[in-house]
Amino acid sequence: MSEKNRQGKRTAREKLADEREKHRSRDRRRRALIVGASVVCVLGLAAVIGVVAANAGKDDGSDSAGPVVAPSGAQGKDGLAIPVGEDGAKSTLTVWEDFRCPACKGFELAYRDTIHELTESGQLKVEYHLATIIDGNMGGTGSRKAANAAACAQDAGKFTSYHDVLFTNQPPESDDAFADEDRLIDLAGKVDGLDTTPFQECVKNGRHNSWVEKSNKAFQNGGFSGTPTVLLDGTNIYQDQSMTPAKLKQMVEDANK
Repeated sequence: MSEKNRQGKRTAREKLADEREKHRSRDRRRRALIVGASVVCVLGLAAVIGVVAANAGKDDGSDSAGPVVAPSGAQGKDGLAIPVGEDGAKSTLTVWEDFRCPACKGFELAYRDTIHELTESGQLKVEYHLATIIDGNMGGTGSRKAANAAACAQDAGKFTSYHDVLFTNQPPESDDAFADEDRLIDLAGKVDGLDTTPFQECVKNGRHNSWVEKSNKAFQNGGFSGTPTVLLDGTNIYQDQSMTPAKLKQMVEDANK
């Protein structure tokens, strides 16, 4: 074989070796990019999971800055209870509710007439506490804004009627419709004398947002299992599967004998 042919074959082998090295280099870079991207995705997912876990059951409080302003007539520890009925009533019903909570609506629709009858007859006092757990679990601000609006209605002496309107017109749990302040003001039109300039300003300015946030923290610290939580003179009657409006009425009437 001539020197020229040997040189040609050597050059071809060198070129082939160069090409193979280039392919190996590209493969190494591609694997490095895939691994790097996977790490970023895992870290990103972990961060998202961490954020979701951290916010579960919590209201973000983004619009709740400012001093705690309790609604007019609020009572109880830290002024977190909105009272309905006579202070001298022998029985007290403590109710923890969230205006976005479907189970709370179910309780209200079933027991509302009985509770109104008992409070109006002076036999029962109800202390309403407002929570915002659906905002934390489902996202949004409707629980807090509706609670603030209800506190604004309390300032106007219209809490009970507006409270009932909110539950009657409750949107689906996943629909944060109560985050729309205009919607809350429109619903005030269903209560005689409530849709006034002071009420509108109270709703739009979030006057009681910090109070609502404080009430929700009290709920979280109370060891309750969820909303509604309904206590008659300290006993959780909502967990009593035999409880009915008629049974509640009888218990209250017996206490008043």
